[in-house]
Amino acid sequence: MAKSKHPMTPAVRFLRSKGIDFKPYTYAYAEHGGANQAAEELKVPAHRVVKTLVMEADNGVLFLILMHGDREVSTRQLARFIERKKVIPADPAVAERTTGYRVGGISPFATRNRLPVYVEESVLALESILINGGKRGFLVEINPAVLSEQLKAIAVKAAIS
Repeated sequence: MAKSKHPMTPAVRFLRSKGIDFKPYTYAYAEHGGANQAAEELKVPAHRVVKTLVMEADNGVLFLILMHGDREVSTRQLARFIERKKVIPADPAVAERTTGYRVGGISPFATRNRLPVYVEESVLALESILINGGKRGFLVEINPAVLSEQLKAIAVKAAIS
């Protein structure tokens, strides 16, 4: 069997340990390029690239929101859904310390601290998604059902078109 050419990250180890099929993709990471840059490099619609964002509720609780690459998160809608007054993006240093991944390479799989996970409900309707594999410039293509099955991700409506 040929040796894989993709990074061996905690996320990859998690997917393998659960027997989850995934297809690895690497691309030239660009600082502040985001999901749109990844989609452009990989020649896939940005709607299929799912970004992992670390957010903080007004009570200090951190959580993940998984959102289409071509959409923004409505923090107002998200706060309403989780019954808090305010939700903001977590400080990058806090996000890195909490997840064990660098910003731009945060995967929802195998985070250092287990965090609640929310996912834009329309992500779950896609046939497959590309989501961060735990390193900048590295995505994995998976069935979005994995998010609900393995991460117990809760579907929300929080996208701004």
